[in-house]
Amino acid sequence: MSDETKKDGVTRREMFGIGIGTAAAAGTAILGGLALPALAQEAAPKDGAKDAPLPKVPRRKLGKTGKEVPILLLGGAAGFDPRFDPKIAEAVRFGVNYIDAADCYSGGRCEPAVGAYMGKAKNRADLWITSKSDKHDPAGFEKTFLESLEKMSTDYIDLYYLHALEDASVFTPELLKVVEKYKKSGKMRHFGFSCHGGNVVELLNKAAATPWVESVMFRYNFRSYGNKDLNEAMDRAHKAGVGLIAMKTQGSEASFADAWKKFEQAGKWTKHQAVLKAVWADERISAAVSHMDNFDKLRQNIAAALDKSMLSAKELQAVNRYAEATRSLACDGCDHICGAAVAGKPRIADTIRFVSYHDHYGEETKARQLFAKLPEAARQISSMDFSGANRACPNGVDVAGLMKRAGEILA
Repeated sequence: MSDETKKDGVTRREMFGIGIGTAAAAGTAILGGLALPALAQEAAPKDGAKDAPLPKVPRRKLGKTGKEVPILLLGGAAGFDPRFDPKIAEAVRFGVNYIDAADCYSGGRCEPAVGAYMGKAKNRADLWITSKSDKHDPAGFEKTFLESLEKMSTDYIDLYYLHALEDASVFTPELLKVVEKYKKSGKMRHFGFSCHGGNVVELLNKAAATPWVESVMFRYNFRSYGNKDLNEAMDRAHKAGVGLIAMKTQGSEASFADAWKKFEQAGKWTKHQAVLKAVWADERISAAVSHMDNFDKLRQNIAAALDKSMLSAKELQAVNRYAEATRSLACDGCDHICGAAVAGKPRIADTIRFVSYHDHYGEETKARQLFAKLPEAARQISSMDFSGANRACPNGVDVAGLMKRAGEILA
């Protein structure tokens, strides 16, 4: 294969220019005990040999959509190269062909980057594209949907979500008319919403009772498994045919300590792989979206997905011990509890989430930009007393300490 031979719509020379050539060592990668073929350009056939078939990530039915999606989804919030993102190409090689985008990701640059990838790869028919609208009123939702089509240079979007939904009253006849209009035209194949606030249970129950909601992406991780109300809501949604997609599966701690080091690896899987496999063990979950901002994370998660073995009893115990050890470091987003104990109008869950972006993911600029978009009253955290929030938090989170941290790094 020459340097000018096309792979996924671009030449090998173009791929090296973007930076894919330094993403992994040549040869076979050993991740979690599973051997994965090398990156696309490193595994190129020689002397006319045929491509060896690659393993593909398992797929599950996404509820009433009737379609099968990979159990591992590529999260667009991690950011994509605006010219041609080689991580997408690498994911697609192993069957991770579901790209989770949003109008607001990467400051609005996510959707154009997805469009740029598809424009060069020429593989739109082989992809599942989900995107989301921050606008939840019918007119705003329709406007954002049309903009998403334009930004991604596509004639249709496989699944379109209301993004970060909190208000269960938005499912009005007027919104239904917009959804039905674009589903009838074929431009919106399926509809649903995402949510990660404190009322996930309420919203899952609403989805179960709303026939035109086909899928929900919601916060679900190893600290949630014993939550009776959440499990009952998941059961109702699953029984109603709502396709359930897990997000925030890593249960990242909003702590400036390296809390992940509390995980005691009991087998071949790292903490990040083990908690994904724990989520996949729940048959109600169709897939998990993952923040994979580099090739190491991508290939480690693919390795975990390809390996069909279940976590051992010792590995599950390690996950449970980790959940207990870090329980007081993770916010569940229940602002209605801790926020009510503070004089003022703080956005505690959002602010702590931004601290997590800054300290856990290393996304310092993104964290500051998101904090800056909060209402002015919510940003006046230095003048608020959060001691009441500490007492109110059912999980013992040091809200006051984290909000102090937010004032130091985000304000």
